[in-house]
Amino acid sequence: MTYTVQVKVMPLKELLDPQGKTVMNGLQNLGLGKVEDVRIGKNITLQIDADSAEQARKIAEDASKKLLANPVMEYFEISETPNP
Repeated sequence: MTYTVQVKVMPLKELLDPQGKTVMNGLQNLGLGKVEDVRIGKNITLQIDADSAEQARKIAEDASKKLLANPVMEYFEISETPNP
């Protein structure tokens, strides 16, 4: 079965996010001062051929740990759904 797996990679909350800070300043300059914080990350979609959702999740976790996210600066979250 093929699973669509979403990997969300975001900067660690303890670290500064220069892109987010730049967007935040731009929003304030546009008069959108109600926005209190901006964090910019990546959304990665993987199509994985696996026997189960657990196996698809494991493959996505391995990919995230080895390539998609830098654990020193980022964390990741995974969600999967089976394709019909």
